[in-house]
Amino acid sequence: MKEQLGQVFRFALVGAVNTGTFFGIYLLLHPWMPYFAAYTLAFLLAMVGSFFMNTYFTYRTRPTWKKFLLFPLTNVTNYVIQSAGLYALVAWAGMDTRIAPLVAAVAAIPFTFLLSRKILVPGGSAAAGQREPAGSCPGPR
Repeated sequence: MKEQLGQVFRFALVGAVNTGTFFGIYLLLHPWMPYFAAYTLAFLLAMVGSFFMNTYFTYRTRPTWKKFLLFPLTNVTNYVIQSAGLYALVAWAGMDTRIAPLVAAVAAIPFTFLLSRKILVPGGSAAAGQREPAGSCPGPR
């Protein structure tokens, strides 16, 4: 239970950093392209950073190519929730396109935690901290 609470806390920290990264990239791209294209590109770039932060810091496991390739699949749900929320907030609620992605991201947080944990820590918390010897993904150590 203590390890899982630690993971939730670390996930929240990574989420804050990742959201800031995503939002910063989005704001930089927004003037140069349509808002939805800027949103999608910022989402993809931030997802790569999220993968490495979550493997090393949140779940304390080694990144592998298999996990790297599966991680975006778990984020499809996150993307769909955020995209639907973004569209609804802009088209139906009239929210500013600079703020709506941030609001939509908050709704997706619980889904993202559960799905990323399932991919990055197969078998639950007992597997946390175990290192995979083969097939490791290059990245910071």
